Amino acid sequence: MQKGQISVQTENIFPIIKKFLYSDHEIFLRELIANATDATTKLRTLASKGEIKTEVGDTSIEVILDETARTLTIRDKGIGMTEDEVQRYLNQVAFSSAQEFVEKYKADNAIIGHFGLGFYSAFMVADSVEVITKSWKDEPAVRWTCDGSTEYTIEPTEKTNRGTDIILHISADSDEFLEKSRIQGLLDKYCKFLPTLIQFGTRTETTTQGEGEEEVEVSTEVPNIVNNPAPAWKKLPADLSDEDYRAFYRELYPFAEEPLFWIHLNIDYPFNLTGILYFPKLGNSLEAQRNKIYLYCNQVFVTDDVREIVPEFLMLLHGVIDSPDIPLNVSRSYLQSDKEVKKITNHITKKVADKLNELFTKDRPDFEDKWKDIGVFIKYGILSDEKFADRAMPFAMLQNTENERFTVEEYKEKIKANQTDKSSRIVALYTQQAEAHDSYIAAAKQRGYDVLVMDTVLDNHFMQHVEQKMGDIHFTRIDSDTLSNLIPTDEIHESVLSEEEQNTIKTLLQSVVKQGEATVELKALSPDDAPIVITRPEFMRRFREMQALNGMKFGDFPDHYNVVVNTNHPVVAKRLIETAEANRPNLATHLYQLALLNQGMLRGAELTAFTQRSLEMMS
Repeated sequence: MQKGQISVQTENIFPIIKKFLYSDHEIFLRELIANATDATTKLRTLASKGEIKTEVGDTSIEVILDETARTLTIRDKGIGMTEDEVQRYLNQVAFSSAQEFVEKYKADNAIIGHFGLGFYSAFMVADSVEVITKSWKDEPAVRWTCDGSTEYTIEPTEKTNRGTDIILHISADSDEFLEKSRIQGLLDKYCKFLPTLIQFGTRTETTTQGEGEEEVEVSTEVPNIVNNPAPAWKKLPADLSDEDYRAFYRELYPFAEEPLFWIHLNIDYPFNLTGILYFPKLGNSLEAQRNKIYLYCNQVFVTDDVREIVPEFLMLLHGVIDSPDIPLNVSRSYLQSDKEVKKITNHITKKVADKLNELFTKDRPDFEDKWKDIGVFIKYGILSDEKFADRAMPFAMLQNTENERFTVEEYKEKIKANQTDKSSRIVALYTQQAEAHDSYIAAAKQRGYDVLVMDTVLDNHFMQHVEQKMGDIHFTRIDSDTLSNLIPTDEIHESVLSEEEQNTIKTLLQSVVKQGEATVELKALSPDDAPIVITRPEFMRRFREMQALNGMKFGDFPDHYNVVVNTNHPVVAKRLIETAEANRPNLATHLYQLALLNQGMLRGAELTAFTQRSLEMMS
């Protein structure tokens, strides 16, 4: 048996790192500033452990753009490097100074670096790179240069202050990174909340000096600080007011409407995770802006695609999640699959459910007022996440046409005495269009029935979920059957018409209803029920609406409905039968179109003819 070590040739691996390690070249600035931040963090760590005896002083990072010289410089005032450290850290690919530092000084997990590769991202946009560095150990300064090949030079140089300058000589095909606005945009995107102050150029600040008529405005140039090193999510909830949370939301989303409320995540076991999740106003829509949860790792922006750690329904929320324990790929561009991610996902889901339950329990009137904006979110969560559903069902609300809100269990208790059918099943009547179904709702209320409003995009699925989970409740739309049959009972009505008269009526109605459009049914109902009612079978209507929600089309499949004729209504039992045979079609058409009108289904030429006929009948 022979043993050995695999040999990696730098001249082969270096081009791969430069060209393919990072999917987007703009990430170079994030990596270099993250390295500068680490250098500063290391300095503070050494100072806290008594290794540095002098004052640390200014530790800000500068980004310096020189369009004429075609250079971009990242300057830090961190620990710097000795010549030996330059040899070790810059000339050995994938040797992480951050990892070595953490192990030696038992530093906390605020160090960003891990893989020892970020520095080489500079060569994606630069023809050559200079590093001028002076160590905190007061050793001579060093200048390292490399043109992107595997060859480099190291030489002594002059540098007064501690820290490191990384100077990128921008290549011809990367001119965009010589534009001030482009660099500002990248700093805003990737470095907005890094823990060390970052300066990019200067800005003009105007102040008023003097008093009364002597007041004058004075403009001065001040450092342009591009980041907030102490964002709200890194603070303790007890140290933040409601206005602090709202101000941070405005910082994240300057043009967004104020959020409803928020959840502050602050976990240190079994993993480290901080963040703030905000509930935006959704109304009845699922079309909220997604990709509005930003993932950070030690305050470095990673991605706004957090599907791996945030369930689909939570993507409706906005905010920030920051964790050093979330496994990232080498380029820190996206998440790697890991069992720890599942734990984080479950915890975030639990925290969201607990927050909603707290709001419901502590201030139910306020929770009910917010239901219009959070109802879709909660229903979406119930339908898509079983663990969330178990926690959320006790505070999921139903709203009736009187704008009263109930939990599902409360509503069952409210209606069971009057809305239980012959199979001992509670029947919840509902409408999706309260205004269009006004006559149906009014008739139901006259019978003592209550009617729910179920008008969100998810309500068909939600009703089916409740039916399956509870088993003792069924939802029926107010227009799915005649009023007498909406809640089936053992009560039987006998028709006052003979069989021959019923055949006459059925033939007559079939002649005025378009062939294949509807099915004509004769039913012996209460005389108080309408003479003709348009109904749509609950199952078929739900099926169509669910398919439409899922983006499926029916093609030429007709929107079939039933025309139910009440043979016990006086207009049918007497007027229609007693009318001269030649006039019956007009009267039957008028009654049928009244039913269509009641459903909002009478349009165009038929509506015009109906109006004209009504005027003629009155004259």
